[in-house]
Amino acid sequence: MNSKPWVILIASLPTQNASGRMRIWRGLKALGCAVLRDGVYLLPNRPDFLLSLQYYSDEVAAGGGTAHILQIDGTDEIQQNTFESLFDRSADYANLLSNIEQFDHDHEDTGKLQKQLNRLRKDFEALVSLDFFPGAARDQAASALEQLEYMLHDTLCPDEPRATKRSIKLLNRDDYQGRTWASRHRPKIDRLASAWLIRRFIDNEARFIWLANIAKCPTNALGFDFDGAVFTHIDAKVTYEVLQASFGLAQNAGLNRIGAIVHYLDVGGIAVPEAAGLEALIAGMRQTWSDDDDLLSEAEKIFDAFYQAFSGTDA
Repeated sequence: MNSKPWVILIASLPTQNASGRMRIWRGLKALGCAVLRDGVYLLPNRPDFLLSLQYYSDEVAAGGGTAHILQIDGTDEIQQNTFESLFDRSADYANLLSNIEQFDHDHEDTGKLQKQLNRLRKDFEALVSLDFFPGAARDQAASALEQLEYMLHDTLCPDEPRATKRSIKLLNRDDYQGRTWASRHRPKIDRLASAWLIRRFIDNEARFIWLANIAKCPTNALGFDFDGAVFTHIDAKVTYEVLQASFGLAQNAGLNRIGAIVHYLDVGGIAVPEAAGLEALIAGMRQTWSDDDDLLSEAEKIFDAFYQAFSGTDA
């Protein structure tokens, strides 16, 4: 733990600089600062927060005011707990839970349903970004939002597979070498990530076929990520995570980091910082490459890079 776990900005601007005071106050509020008193702002002592407070300190000085940044100890457990309580987001999570519970599931306009769901997800992500000491309230909100997303899955994503309820058996990779693997054509995040996982960690000689009609899946092919496939969504796991669990790869930290991104982009849940970037890359590649094998080839480079960054080892 940081020997000085808290950082304080003490700032004072001339009273006539009302617009500057408001701009700085809004910025500090967006950072998630706790206000100890007028002009005294508290944050956990983290490098990014120090940089941000230095920025606002410079802004205060540029506006003709004075500012000081102090790094302080939590002198005792009582003070530490008191400071942490200033960042309690439980009431905000409770409001979010109330909005989730009041969600209008029966609305016939799927566009409106998606918009409302996206709003709830963004509200959750905004809360998480300011929740410096997460606890049970965040977990409860994440679970409720994930359940709502699963309930709406068939309505909003009619072409995506439905999750089944069954146990996941541990399989021997030696029995799955040189196989043909099949999934729906024009693959998105879960299918692309699953195909990468198969080729890199399960079956190096895998051959993929992309189906316009899943009913025409060859009997000798291993289907993945569609209803009735050998490998598809099970309970809360997306296909990528099911493949991980099936082939004993669930302890691989790099694969788990990728799995968290895939899960979030495919079915929602807890936000992952890298998700937006990967989502944009995949969307751009799907527009650029009309051939699914070419699309997978390009996507594999992206997943290789993510895996390298997350694990520090070659894929």
